[in-house]
Amino acid sequence: MAAYIKAISYYLPETILSNQILVEEFPEWSVEKIAKKVGVVNRHVVKNDECASDLAQHAALSLFDEWNIDKSCIDFVLLCTQSPDYFLPTTACLLQRHLGLRTSCGALDFNLGCSGFVYGLALAKGLVESDTANNVLLLTAETYSKYIHERDKGNRTIFGDAATATLVSADGFAEIGSFELGTDGNGADNLIVRSGAMRHPDRFEDIAFDKSGNPVSSDHLYMNGSEIFNFTLDTVPSVVDNVLAKNGVRQDDVSLYVFHQANKYMLDCLFDLMEIDEHKAYFYMSEVGNTVSSTIPIALVEARKEGRLRGNVVVAGFGVGYSWGGCILKCK
Repeated sequence: MAAYIKAISYYLPETILSNQILVEEFPEWSVEKIAKKVGVVNRHVVKNDECASDLAQHAALSLFDEWNIDKSCIDFVLLCTQSPDYFLPTTACLLQRHLGLRTSCGALDFNLGCSGFVYGLALAKGLVESDTANNVLLLTAETYSKYIHERDKGNRTIFGDAATATLVSADGFAEIGSFELGTDGNGADNLIVRSGAMRHPDRFEDIAFDKSGNPVSSDHLYMNGSEIFNFTLDTVPSVVDNVLAKNGVRQDDVSLYVFHQANKYMLDCLFDLMEIDEHKAYFYMSEVGNTVSSTIPIALVEARKEGRLRGNVVVAGFGVGYSWGGCILKCK
């Protein structure tokens, strides 16, 4: 039995953080500089009382409505998030209740970042192909803005909050092919929030500022941009090569590459390094930013609207962990 993406939708919180707002807070920057370097004009951020489950619920309801999905068919929920509502219970269990899904529905969270959607597809495919579930609701939801210090202009220009909902079933518009997955925990310290969980439950209160004026704090999101950049260029080309080999697909037979939308500069360098035709390189981040595990499914929605999801589409996620994953979607 094959597994397919049958439906896919996304949700963005109402509050918009524009480049103009950021420039008012950081006058040493310009709107043009942010847009050119990062490729983002607007990003959406949650309010103080909005959490990952709220975004995921909206995304799932959009999926049911836009694709005319009867929610009673859902028999498993997978939620990818690094910003759960609580340490416990599992946020996916809350979503089963909020969405009114049947109690015979399985539900679990998994904690991954920018590779999370690809890993989620692998998990959902396994559930369908093993006949454990018929219809898997794969959700991604992140509220990274809650982790970012208000004076961190670097990360605030990059990240946005969002949620997506994908239905994986035994039929659909995109067959899910074979995967290439990997992990290197040696890079864990390069993208991290150190305090708040069980290793360091108390705040460090150790904020300092680097030479660019950006805050560095164990109590907020820390990203070593240069190390993440080097990791991406070192890792992703071989991931894609292995995905093509596992699926018996030549590079010439790929119609579109949908990578994690980290930032435009990184993707430009990556596509140049891999000598990928600019007409096959997909970008969608200017109005949403880097939404972590939601970037690939959001891009897939927009690419489908444009009629560009056809033939062999390579998807690849990479980042925090370090963690990476890729696969081919065989689109009708």
